[in-house]
Amino acid sequence: MLGDIIGWIVLGVIVLIIIGVLLWAVGIYNRFFSLKNSSEATLGQIRVAMKKRLDMIDQLLGAVKSYAKFEKETFERVTAMRASVATASPGDLNKVEAESRSIFGRLLAVAENYPDLKTNTTVMSLMDSVKSIEDEIARQRYTYNNISQEFNTLMDTIPSKFIGRMVGLVKLEYLQFEEAIKTPPKIEF
Repeated sequence: MLGDIIGWIVLGVIVLIIIGVLLWAVGIYNRFFSLKNSSEATLGQIRVAMKKRLDMIDQLLGAVKSYAKFEKETFERVTAMRASVATASPGDLNKVEAESRSIFGRLLAVAENYPDLKTNTTVMSLMDSVKSIEDEIARQRYTYNNISQEFNTLMDTIPSKFIGRMVGLVKLEYLQFEEAIKTPPKIEF
């Protein structure tokens, strides 16, 4: 009789340990997918902001083209970037970011060369809007990279690493936008 009671107690402890380990593993699994969903939502916000910025750059190109000749290729490239932003991976967004910054830098240089353009309220308003959208993109990028860092840390540390690999998760890619244009844009008229 005493042996049966001890057997039931041992079995109960083993069952509780198994249930505890399963709940702990489910908690890690849920944390992974919570971070993954947060990163996707933040990436979506970045895409929306980048599309807004490209729309405004397109409008700026239209406003500035009477002052300076821009290649047809520039207009086509902005249109292509706007179309690609919706489905771009983080790596592709890094490329779109660099290219759109370059085009915007060229537009700023044109505005500097034409005093009438600098006083044009439409152009100045669009430039201010682009700059405020860049601030929004920077905030969202910061949030995305923080989420990615937490996710990637879980993927690198034991025991969450094993759970992540069991369900086929891979590390998230960071957004590494350039903060400033490295070389000044060349303007040719």
